[in-house]
Amino acid sequence: MRRRRLVPVLFPALATAAATAVLALAPAAWAAPQVPADKPQVLSRWTQTSAASHQAWAEARAHRAAWAAYGFDWSTDQCTSSPDNPFGFPFADACARHDFGYRNHRAAGLFPAAKARLDLAFHADLKRVCAQYSGPRRNSCDGTAWTYYQAVRLLGIS
Repeated sequence: MRRRRLVPVLFPALATAAATAVLALAPAAWAAPQVPADKPQVLSRWTQTSAASHQAWAEARAHRAAWAAYGFDWSTDQCTSSPDNPFGFPFADACARHDFGYRNHRAAGLFPAAKARLDLAFHADLKRVCAQYSGPRRNSCDGTAWTYYQAVRLLGIS
């Protein structure tokens, strides 16, 4: 013999009131975690063209657990379908920061306004890689950096 629940059927207002009371008494730990209000500012600070911005992002990336409450997307495919180290130039880190900027600005609904800055920050990161070289090797690196920058500027997700 199957039992039927009569309270919700016969007294829907009572069932709703009981459910509301239970939820009101639920501990705060059951509530969805709050993302810190300064997330857009942190995201912006880590995606500027300066070396200090890159360094702050790299430090945070190395200590991701400390930033877990922000819910940042740290995933990367490095330089996507381009070589991560073209001609031996280590561009993978610059590509990872560029991915971080694109993914997190899109998730925040801020991407269209930030795209040009993100691409410029990418180019600045690549130029910092090239600054460690001199002579023809530096020229080659700068040319490769310019090509990578133009590719994301023109073909990057919009």
